[in-house]
Amino acid sequence: MNLGKPELMAAAERAMRTEIPAGSWTDRQKIALTCRALSDAGHDSGLAGQISARATAPGTFLTQRLGLGFDEITDANLLLVDEDLTVLEGGGMANPANRFHSWIYRARPDVNCIVHTHSLHVAALSMLEVPLQVSQMDLAPLYDDCAFLADWPGVPVGNEEGEIISAALGDKRAILLAHHGQLVVGATIEEACSLAHLIERAAHLQLLAMAAGEIKPLPPRLAQEAHDWTLRPKRSEANFAYYARRVLRRHPDVFELDNSE
Repeated sequence: MNLGKPELMAAAERAMRTEIPAGSWTDRQKIALTCRALSDAGHDSGLAGQISARATAPGTFLTQRLGLGFDEITDANLLLVDEDLTVLEGGGMANPANRFHSWIYRARPDVNCIVHTHSLHVAALSMLEVPLQVSQMDLAPLYDDCAFLADWPGVPVGNEEGEIISAALGDKRAILLAHHGQLVVGATIEEACSLAHLIERAAHLQLLAMAAGEIKPLPPRLAQEAHDWTLRPKRSEANFAYYARRVLRRHPDVFELDNSE
């Protein structure tokens, strides 16, 4: 009862390391789970948006096949591609807009997963040409960690868009793209999935708050403390496990490959 907040936070973090088990899913399964979870959360926009994750070989990543919606992705229909989007494993083609993912992976060795979507409230906020405002505790992982690209560079199928978007992202974990959508990056697929859910919720809350009055800022010190605390890897793993359980209950077809061996 006499411990201070730093000691209690440290104790909680130690407990999370032992009490929250690591998931046993493959990266293919995690991407498929992320696609389905985000589709259920309103991130689907026809065939727009891409999710990718670094693969084992340098300069390669896993992503979904063009022509399939997020709600149709399974672990078996993902593609393995190189930086030029040449398909190395799988059938069909990658979305040409995946090209800018290569630029981000080259610029950010700390990034292992990218989620780009045109979710409803993010897209609506992007039309106003205003940055994301993080002013609520649940959104703390995005505090001072979301960049803003005010000038729309057009359809991101060229190298120019890759240069522009990767430069605008900088060292942040997220970016709001004016007249476009959102992009989040993570050290893990679990982290990127969690942040993608959060940025859509943040945009929704911002639109509601802007309609009601003036948004008040969070105290910087406390906001940074909350940012660092809520981005602990184990919290991302716990968040992802929850999203995964919901997907597996709703979409038993998400796994097709036999990974039992």
